[in-house]
Amino acid sequence: MPNRSRFARSQRMTIATGILFIVATIIILQLWLFTATMNAFLGGDTSTLWPGALTSLVCLLLNPGLLWYLHGLDK
Repeated sequence: MPNRSRFARSQRMTIATGILFIVATIIILQLWLFTATMNAFLGGDTSTLWPGALTSLVCLLLNPGLLWYLHGLDK
């Protein structure tokens, strides 16, 4: 019996494109967050370090999760 996917090829391509755009957006936001946090820190404001680090950690965990889903979509 052939292995049948849940989605058609065109649907998988649309999902993959959407996920890759989300990953790229998260990476850009993470770079902006790093720049803004370092700018505040170098300016003497240390109150933004922990929120910036936690938000960056969430971004770090979101990207591999989305890429893992994308890898599983191809199976």
